[in-house]
Amino acid sequence: MSTLVVKGNASGSGTITVEGPNTNSNFTVSIPAATATIATTTRTVQVFTSGSGTYTTPSGCTAIWIRCRGGGGSGGSPSAGGGNSGGTTTFSTLQAGGGGGGGQTRGGNGGSASGGDANQDGMGGGSSGASNGSVGPAAGTGGGGGQGGDTFSQSQGSSGGTNTGGGGGGAANTLNGTSAGGGGQGGYCEKLLTSPAATYSYAVGAGGAAVGSGGLTSGAGGSGLIIVQEYY
Repeated sequence: MSTLVVKGNASGSGTITVEGPNTNSNFTVSIPAATATIATTTRTVQVFTSGSGTYTTPSGCTAIWIRCRGGGGSGGSPSAGGGNSGGTTTFSTLQAGGGGGGGQTRGGNGGSASGGDANQDGMGGGSSGASNGSVGPAAGTGGGGGQGGDTFSQSQGSSGGTNTGGGGGGAANTLNGTSAGGGGQGGYCEKLLTSPAATYSYAVGAGGAAVGSGGLTSGAGGSGLIIVQEYY
């Protein structure tokens, strides 16, 4: 391992100059004494997987990077109608909307997003599909999430993954040729905040609850998520 030596002047102080592509982008790090050390602080991360509350910025933190995903909508069911929408995830003014519930034939809309440096709508849920030679059509898959019921008899949709914001799949009933659409995925946004405030309010969107019963139960939507990366 090599050693970096900074030679000080007569008063015992020294400097390190970091050169950029031109002289205007150079900067200097001052070391006040020959015995001084340079310390580094590892960034920290807080993850919120459910509920709501108040985020407190850690002491000495100079910037935070927030990433938010809204809750996914549940799939629909031939026996119970359309699915439920997912909840909206918020952090201060950031909003990642919940995905829409799947309908009797059409998929739910993806959730919207706003307030971030980057905002992305969630994927829409799939509509009920082709029958592939079976009695009735397959159910729609959830946006970014659960698979729809298959084309054999009564079949449940699978749920979106926990904290992914994925939509739940629709249920199918090929005995009478009916199926439902999948739920939409929650929206996504992210933002870098420099000079962060002391506190921020937050809420994690829940996934839409499943509908139907027995073999015709749809897939529930996946819950949302907030990740806060902290820099010092």
